[in-house]
Amino acid sequence: MSFPSGSIAVPDVVVRIAEGRPVAPAWVNELGGVTFSIAGDAFVKVYPAEHAALLIAEADRLRWAAGFTAVPRVLSTGPGWLHTAALPGRSAVDPHWAGRPAEAARAIGSGLRRLHDALPVDGCPFDRPSWVPADAPAADRLVVCHGDACAPNSLIGDDGRCSGHVDLGDLGVADRWADLAIATMSLAWNYPSADETALLEAYGVAPDRERIAYYRDRWDQWSEPHR
Repeated sequence: MSFPSGSIAVPDVVVRIAEGRPVAPAWVNELGGVTFSIAGDAFVKVYPAEHAALLIAEADRLRWAAGFTAVPRVLSTGPGWLHTAALPGRSAVDPHWAGRPAEAARAIGSGLRRLHDALPVDGCPFDRPSWVPADAPAADRLVVCHGDACAPNSLIGDDGRCSGHVDLGDLGVADRWADLAIATMSLAWNYPSADETALLEAYGVAPDRERIAYYRDRWDQWSEPHR
């Protein structure tokens, strides 16, 4: 994901949902999807038709996860769009936090730990994240992973604590290092000085270099065709 640049047309469905309230593009992604902010208290994510099924998967996961942790509440859905309520806080890569990389890293790490502790593996209706192989090594700790734990998908409140998570369309059961490997890797993409140690310390785990390398390699193999 990235911040939008240039002019972006507002789809009719977003205009209808906004009902005259202010609309602004908030995020764009490599699939051609755009997330629009509505008056700062709701969002509508719109995807091209060929990727519309991804939003159905995300809505299902958000509805389930909302019973256990802070994720956007689904307000309505339709073909190729997903309307959710806003959560408090700012993206961990908002300019406010981009200049505070150590604080952001700690918030991301502690937030992932709370997410992993809150979501129950037993009874989770979803399989592993799409990029995690079925023959992955035995888990250090099996958790319900975010599935795309890059820094932008953690929200941070004004108190410096993680206030929730977004973009859970690939949520599923896997080794916690599937999330931690990607979360630590993404720090270098988003901050002028990455602090992997701060993230892992806040999570409460020592680096597992073998698992980090394994999951980063699998992520790269999976993501290359999606870029």
